[in-house]
Amino acid sequence: MNTPDFREAERFLAALDPDWAALVATVGPCLHAPKPLREPWQALLRAVAYQQLSVRAGDTMIARFLALYGDPVFPSPQQVCDTPVEALRACGFSGRKADTLRAIAAAALDGTVPTLAEALTLSDDALVARLTPLHGIGRWTVEMMLIYTLGRTDLLPADDLGVRDG
Repeated sequence: MNTPDFREAERFLAALDPDWAALVATVGPCLHAPKPLREPWQALLRAVAYQQLSVRAGDTMIARFLALYGDPVFPSPQQVCDTPVEALRACGFSGRKADTLRAIAAAALDGTVPTLAEALTLSDDALVARLTPLHGIGRWTVEMMLIYTLGRTDLLPADDLGVRDG
């Protein structure tokens, strides 16, 4: 995966008209930083933590989750499958989210969730089609993985609350 260089995009937008130029100057440089060392199942699990919550609440839940396994080491899919739902709920996950975390881990074990190497070879549409049938995984969750783990820059998560509010 190549780390995207957003300077060209910033220059393009700023050249569109004075309003875009002012917006680019006000916002400043793009600070988007994909995490390409994460496996897709880890990215999906993290995205579930942040679904419909503030960043601070999601950060807290992820910190508690990692502490279950000896933070900062991310657990294996098998460890997550073996974790009682009650322990996941104690981290702040709802019952539905706890079930989703375990479903993601099981799907990583059976190959439904691809490895990072395989995901890099698949199109956005193929990944959306493959992953959205999983319990608790919708298009937004897959799009967060595409953007933040695979570094895909050519999509707009139209269902994202921040995008909609912006």
